[in-house]
Amino acid sequence: MTDSTIYAGGKRLPGAALAARGLQVAAGLAGLGVKEGDVIAVLLRNGLPYLEIILACKRLGCYYCPINWHFTAAEVAFLVEDSGARLLIADADLWPPLRGALPAGLPLLLTGPGAALAGHADYDAWRDSQPCYEGPQVAPRGHMAYTSGTTGRPKGVVRAPFPLAHLASHLARVEEVVTAAYGLRPGCRALLPAPIYHSAPSVFAQVALRVCETFVLTDRFDPLEVLRLIEAHRIDTVYLVPIMYVRLLKLDAAARAAYDLSSLRFVASTGAPCAPEIKRAMIEWLGPIIHETYASSEAGMITVIDSREALERPGSAGRPIGGAQVRIYGEDGSPCAAGEVGRIHVRQPAYADFTYRNNPRARAEVEKDGLIGLGDLGYLDEDGYLYVCDRESDLVISGGVNIYPAEIEHQLMQYPGVADCAVFGIPDAEFGERLMALIQPAPGASLQPADLMQWLGQRIARYKVPRELQLRAALPRDDNGKIAKRMLRAEFWAGRQRKV
Repeated sequence: MTDSTIYAGGKRLPGAALAARGLQVAAGLAGLGVKEGDVIAVLLRNGLPYLEIILACKRLGCYYCPINWHFTAAEVAFLVEDSGARLLIADADLWPPLRGALPAGLPLLLTGPGAALAGHADYDAWRDSQPCYEGPQVAPRGHMAYTSGTTGRPKGVVRAPFPLAHLASHLARVEEVVTAAYGLRPGCRALLPAPIYHSAPSVFAQVALRVCETFVLTDRFDPLEVLRLIEAHRIDTVYLVPIMYVRLLKLDAAARAAYDLSSLRFVASTGAPCAPEIKRAMIEWLGPIIHETYASSEAGMITVIDSREALERPGSAGRPIGGAQVRIYGEDGSPCAAGEVGRIHVRQPAYADFTYRNNPRARAEVEKDGLIGLGDLGYLDEDGYLYVCDRESDLVISGGVNIYPAEIEHQLMQYPGVADCAVFGIPDAEFGERLMALIQPAPGASLQPADLMQWLGQRIARYKVPRELQLRAALPRDDNGKIAKRMLRAEFWAGRQRKV
């Protein structure tokens, strides 16, 4: 990365200068007693300090635990304590709500405006006072992501390091997978407008720092700014998620046409299945450069599908990459036939094995025949293409018919003025469950439930249209940043012995 250029937080920095800062941070962490295999907690918005910390942890052989800065003080405190973090590095303006919630004596470094006035060590001054780290070479680690999986209690995913003696060959296998899934390759010009506190953007950033000629990191997603940056930096590789597609497509035609996007060759998407209609619209706009990956914090990147395949097989997440395995198991534990929906289990041999921090038994609960269950339902077609139907915990059975809320949510997100939504089952005396949709309107939007339901009825089968639809100012989120459907369900299932 010494010949690269990094843009983050409105600043430009040569790759060599960023690498030097990373070594200074590594020296500072070592001076605070951080050792190989330890964990540091990171509560930062996207910016240069985040990238410096990633490089420092790689060199020192410790893990960084990315924390969603939207979390409450109690949620942050849980992750800090459960991860066993040796210290916390945070943006100064995020610190005040945490006072009194974190373990006493936890070392703290603050960065950004007000850091020096908060009575704690200023990250920038601390970093600049450190020498260049010259410790022994150790096996590099990455992030320790927390994932709720099918439960509400988040678990830390700790991936074993590759031994130094075999590091080069293992990294080559990993980068083959990353190239197929994210399009990152030596000399590329990449843009990341998603928060590093999520697992996939964290992986993207780690690899981009190693291979990119130009790496642009934004502190938030803004559709017009993304288009401007693609044109200004001649970006060829960009990471987006489906909700970003929706917001980009909601720009008027003139706004989209105002920017030269011809440099793009690879758009990577993961994190949630992409509705076929949304993907088709993106392909019509940008060309056959849209790619979707099925992945998880535990298993890594499993499948990928390119634009041509996506148009031929709408709704598919693609076929396995990098020697990955995918199997579907039925209720009785036996393998499903092609086209039969069941529980998805996967394995990606390019990645090192993992455990759950402080909960090793949880690993055995999700493993079957050496493959990991991700809590998703889906099927394989006769050609081995994976289709993800929904989270197992989200499946609604109404009158004996299986309904997958994700399909309905994909449609709702296309309606003008819908910022977010959640569809789930609530009690019904006749059908057992019926569909409820909760809608979070975009700022300034005026939505009418009856209009939404009529619009949905023209796009999906009538039995999939929710019988109730409510507007909510905001929807609650889990510790991993996803909508907390279990909290929403609780409103409607309270006092009932049967919860499904």
